[in-house]
Amino acid sequence: MRFWQQTNRSVIGLWALVIFSLVPAVFTSSTEAASKFVAKGCLDCHQKFSSAYLGKKSLHSMVKEGKCTECHLRHGRVPQKLLKDTGNKLCIRCHSKASIGMDKKNVHTALKDGKCISCHNPHGSDAPHLLKSADTAQLCFTCHDKAVFTQKVQHAPLAQEGCGSCHLAHGSDQKNLLIKDEPQLCLTCHESGKASFKKAHGGYPVEQAICSGCHLSHSSPAKGLLLGGLHSALQEGSCDACHNPASEGKPFATGSSGGKLCYQCHDEKAMKGGGTQEHAPFAAGECLSCHDPHTARNAKLLTAKGNKVCFTCHDEKAQKVSVPHKAMTEKEGCLSCHKPHAASQKKLLVKSQSELCFSCHAATALKQKVAKVHPPFADNMCGTCHAPHGSNMPGMLTMRMDSLCYSCHADAETRFAKTFVHQPVATSLCGACHDAHGTALSALLKAPPAELCRKCHDNLMGVKNAKSNHPPFVKNDCMVCHNPHASSHKGMTQKPQQELCGGCHAKVDKALQEGRSKHAPLVNGECSKCHSPHYAKQEKLLLVTGTEMCLACHKKMGAKLKGEKIHFPATESCGGCHQPHASKEVSLLSQPVNQLCAQCHELTDANFGKNHLGIDPKIMTCQKCHDPHSSKDPKFFRQTVHAPFAGRSCNECHTVAK
Repeated sequence: MRFWQQTNRSVIGLWALVIFSLVPAVFTSSTEAASKFVAKGCLDCHQKFSSAYLGKKSLHSMVKEGKCTECHLRHGRVPQKLLKDTGNKLCIRCHSKASIGMDKKNVHTALKDGKCISCHNPHGSDAPHLLKSADTAQLCFTCHDKAVFTQKVQHAPLAQEGCGSCHLAHGSDQKNLLIKDEPQLCLTCHESGKASFKKAHGGYPVEQAICSGCHLSHSSPAKGLLLGGLHSALQEGSCDACHNPASEGKPFATGSSGGKLCYQCHDEKAMKGGGTQEHAPFAAGECLSCHDPHTARNAKLLTAKGNKVCFTCHDEKAQKVSVPHKAMTEKEGCLSCHKPHAASQKKLLVKSQSELCFSCHAATALKQKVAKVHPPFADNMCGTCHAPHGSNMPGMLTMRMDSLCYSCHADAETRFAKTFVHQPVATSLCGACHDAHGTALSALLKAPPAELCRKCHDNLMGVKNAKSNHPPFVKNDCMVCHNPHASSHKGMTQKPQQELCGGCHAKVDKALQEGRSKHAPLVNGECSKCHSPHYAKQEKLLLVTGTEMCLACHKKMGAKLKGEKIHFPATESCGGCHQPHASKEVSLLSQPVNQLCAQCHELTDANFGKNHLGIDPKIMTCQKCHDPHSSKDPKFFRQTVHAPFAGRSCNECHTVAK
C-alpha cells in the first residue's frame, strides 16, 4: 500500500510537470509566432538562374532537388559564389575518387589540378554528363592544340566518334589516358589477320609492336597516318634491309647492331667528313640516340625537333637564360655552330672559334686591327669572356662584368676597394668606359677621357661664360685631379685636397708652411670650401662674392654686423685686411695692425694726436680700444669700456703730455 502511494505521487508529479510545460505554448499569441524569420528559397532571388538552367536536358541532381546548400553557403563568406569548399574538394564529397578515376596511375591534368569545371558545368547542360559542349573534340581543343588533331589525314575514330573512342576522360592505368594499352587498343579496330594488314606491314608481326612508333595517333599530313619522315628502306617496303625476313623465328632481329647496321648503307667516312673529333654517340655507334630507324615527325629522322634532340643529353644547355645566343634560338639551332657527327675542331665546332664567331660578328672582328687590342680577343679566345650558349649577363658574359675583369686584373680589385668608388665601377659597368675588344686609345678607352666624363657629367662640363676656370678643367685634364676608378678621398681625388692643390699652387703651400696664422679650411685640406675646383662666376674660382663667403662660416660675425655700424672695409671685402690662406701676422692680417690702419687713417695728423693723447702711433694697439669690424659706438669703441675712458678722463690713470 505504501509502495503504491509513493508510486502514485511520483506519477501525479510527472504529469503536473508536463502540463505546466505546455502552458506557454498554448497561450503564445499569434502575433509573436508570425514575427519569426521565414527563409526564402534561393530561386526567389536567382530568377536568371532559373531561366538559364532549369530547362536544360541534364541537371545536376542537387539543382534538380533544390539542394543549393549542399554546395553553397547560405550566408557565405569572402570567396565569390559562396562555395563550401574549393576546387575538386567540393565535387568529391559526393563523387568518390575511385568512381571518377582519380585513383588511377594517370589522371587528367584538369582533374588533377582541381578544375572539374574546365569540362563540366556544375549546374546544368544540354550535353551528357553536364559537359560544357556536346562536341567532345571541341571541348578538348580548349586545352589541346587543334592543329595537331586536324591535319590532312585524320584517324577515323577521332573524326567519327571523338576523343572518347580511345581515351578515358578522368583517369587510366595506361599512359595518355588510353582505354587499353598499345597495341591491344589498335587491334580492336585493325585486324592483324587480314591480308591487307599483313601486306601493308610486309608480313611482319607488327601486332606485337608499338603502333605509335610509326603512326601518328590523331592526324598526319601523310597517308596511313605515318609520321612526317620515312626511312628509305621502310618507304620502299624493304624491311629486310635491316631486319631478318618476316618468315624467320625472330623477324624483328637485325643482322648487325648499332652503327655497323647503319653503315651498310650510310658511308661512315663520308659522314665523318674528315673530322677527327667525333660525337660520342656517333663514335659508339649509337645512331638511335638521335635518329629513329623507321619514321619520325622531324627532318633526318631525328627523335626530337631542333635543339631538343641535343638537350636529351646536354640538358644544362636547355635552361632558359635572359640573354640567349641567337644562333641557338634561330635558324639551325645547335647545328649553326656544331657538326652532328664529327668535326676537325674541338667541341665539334664547324670552324675555329674565332672564325665561327666572326662569321656573324664581322664588325667586331675589325677591332682586331686597331692599335690597342684586348689580349684574349687578340688571341681569338672569345669563350674566355662570353658564354657561347647564352647567359644571364649582358653581352652573354660568363659572369658579372667586374668579376670577369678581376679574374685577370686581380690587382685592380684591390686598388678599387676604396671609400669613394666611381659609379660605373661600383655597379659593374667596366664597359661604360672601356671597350672589351679593342680601341685606338690606351687602356682600351672608348673615347678620350674628357668625352667619357662628359657623357655623365655634361651638366658640369657643358657650362659656358664662367668668370674663372681651373686650367686643368679647361684643358679637359680630369685625371690631373681625379682617379677614374676609386679613391680614399672625397670627390675621388688622386690625393688629399691640400696635397693635390699644393702640387700646383706652390706659393700657397709655402705660405702655409711659413705662416704664423693659418686659415682653418686650408689647414684641414678643404680648399673646395671656398673655391670651385672646376669653374666659377667669381674671380679666383670663389664660390660666392665679397664678405658672403667668409660669413658662411663666421656666423657670429655676420649676426654682429647686422645690428651695428660697420667699419667701412668690412662692407666691401674681408680681403682688404686679411689674407685668405696664411699670414705671418696674427688673425691672418696682411700687415701689422698699425701699418694696416695707417692705410686709411692719417696717424701724423694733429687731430689724431690730440684724440689719442699724443701717444706715439708706433706703440699703439688699435684693436685694444676699437672693434675692427663693427660697433654700436660711432668711433667703433668696443662694447666694454673702462669707466674713466668712457668719461674721457684719461688723466685719472695716465700722465697726459701738455
